[in-house]
Amino acid sequence: MKYIALLRGINVGGNRKVEMKKLKSLFESLGFENISTYINSGNVIFESSKKQNLIQKEIEAGIEKEFGFAVAILLKTEKEMQNIATAIPADWQNDKEYKADVAYLFPEIDSRKIMADLPFRREYLDVRYVKGALLWHLDRKNYNHSHLNKIIGHRLYQLVTVRNVNTARRLANR
Repeated sequence: MKYIALLRGINVGGNRKVEMKKLKSLFESLGFENISTYINSGNVIFESSKKQNLIQKEIEAGIEKEFGFAVAILLKTEKEMQNIATAIPADWQNDKEYKADVAYLFPEIDSRKIMADLPFRREYLDVRYVKGALLWHLDRKNYNHSHLNKIIGHRLYQLVTVRNVNTARRLANR
């Protein structure tokens, strides 16, 4: 089966550095196949016949051993990624004028209820729930008004990993 591993919180602001070549080698050493990485934010596409929960544990242990720190991994099947990407409206782009992201949700918080729990100001952004993710889109001039920046300090933020919609679409179709 084809999987996409989304590593949370690596290579941000020069912290928790994970070199993609070393990450790919780690996945090879764990016995996964057809491995590729996509951009430096920790996206690994690979295939495995192992059970998903075992894969998750192996990757987390391997990363901690190889890089010396724990990294939260969100493991999605290719089909899950495609379902999320398909839910992104076609006209949503992440560009100079608009910000559009996918906040992939860890299973503990994967519920429509998450939309009420986060401090968004919905009058400034379009936010939608789809199984496994929140999708949002806003005019960049409204970013501060939207309170999107306030989710970083929120207690649930540790159970979210964000990619822009362009990355989400590419990951779903690799």
